Amino acid sequence: MADEEMKGIPDEIKEEMEDDWSGDDGGEDDASGATEGNEEDGDEEEDDDADEDGETGPSRVYLPGDADDAEKAGDLVCDESAYAMYHTCGTMLPCLSFDVILDTLGDNRTTFPASCYCIAGSQAAKANQNSLLVMKMSNLTAMKAAKDPDEEESDEEDSEDEDELPELECAQIRHIGSVNRIKYARVNHLPLAASFSETAKVHIWNLTNALRAVEDPRVMANFKPNNPDYSPFFTFSGHKTEGFALNWSKAAPGYLATGDCNGLIHVWTPGQGGQWNVDQTPYRSHTGSVEDIQWSPNEPNVFASCSTDKSIQIWDIREKNKSMLTAKDAHTEDVNVIHWNPTEPFIVSGSDAGDIKVWDLRRFKNNGPAVAVFRHHRGPICSIEWHPNDSTVFAAAGEDNQLTQWDIAVEKGEDEPQELESVPPQLLFIHQGQTEIKELHWHPQMPGVMLSSALNGIDIFKTISV
Repeated sequence: MADEEMKGIPDEIKEEMEDDWSGDDGGEDDASGATEGNEEDGDEEEDDDADEDGETGPSRVYLPGDADDAEKAGDLVCDESAYAMYHTCGTMLPCLSFDVILDTLGDNRTTFPASCYCIAGSQAAKANQNSLLVMKMSNLTAMKAAKDPDEEESDEEDSEDEDELPELECAQIRHIGSVNRIKYARVNHLPLAASFSETAKVHIWNLTNALRAVEDPRVMANFKPNNPDYSPFFTFSGHKTEGFALNWSKAAPGYLATGDCNGLIHVWTPGQGGQWNVDQTPYRSHTGSVEDIQWSPNEPNVFASCSTDKSIQIWDIREKNKSMLTAKDAHTEDVNVIHWNPTEPFIVSGSDAGDIKVWDLRRFKNNGPAVAVFRHHRGPICSIEWHPNDSTVFAAAGEDNQLTQWDIAVEKGEDEPQELESVPPQLLFIHQGQTEIKELHWHPQMPGVMLSSALNGIDIFKTISV
């Protein structure tokens, strides 16, 4: 990362992030239409694949699950033509939970270079070493057209390449305890973030000054990561144990729901003077840890929750004695994540078994079966989200280090290639290259752009499939 791109980044994370930006190269081991390379020690195989001029034969598509070990799979090389834009950003500490911050640059942006704002929370070994990172990623360029390998690069082209490097501004806010989950919302024109700490406390943060800092170097110069004045302006300590379920309502701005590992859910409603009223009597119906919560996109009194008790439940906040609708055995194992379709009465869910199910809420009242079941991932599903504008498209991430894009409207064609017979026709794209992917989010203002977090940083990309 060039020196001018390091401005505003705290010193303690500058060194670690210096070499972690990459763009336009896709990265090793990333796969969508990824090619299966030759084995390192397979000289004979390389000779067999080579033609008379010593050139290797055509590359092959690698599908996760075809080979159980790296020796069989060989070296995976990303097919750069599968991406319209692709950059990665490393962080000093793992920042597995993050959220996209809405900006004022306009909606439906499709041109490059692009800019993106997000907030992430760290997971450090010691509670007092954690932070919230408010980040501005800018100069995110589109993928370049493939160059002729025999063509020499000029000094002028090298200079142009340097000008096209992405830039990062980062404001660091001290956070006590690892950040289990963080969510952004704009309430009464204020940019807010809610964080669920491993200490079992839930904090509300005003991000106004941090966002000013990533925009203005003069503000950044006076922004101190350990400034005692930059503390949460509201904290709830009513949860008796930590939790991972946290969600703001879009239908009722300022409403928040938090669920913990004891199976209890608290609903927050905005009060006077920047405070919140948190109902001290929790919603209790789950018999296991509440793993995720999703508010209805259009019903201000309704939210859904899922749990390690294998159920998905629909709640009306006016009736807390029990949930109003329940899929008791929604999955055969823990239900980790759910997401409510923004325009249609569907919920998508993912479980420890690696399966994905789509539920029609019009049938949910009869405890009916899922309307669609997809099986591809070879590990637990850890994140899932509908496309913000296309009601049939969603993305999922699993502990098998895959991020997948799906379209439930696609049907199997009559002339499917034989090598794709085992692949669900609704599977559009497989993104790889990250270790222990944890969360994914579509960017609501840039159609098709996605961000995903993992141990080795945050990817931001746009595929040619969506």
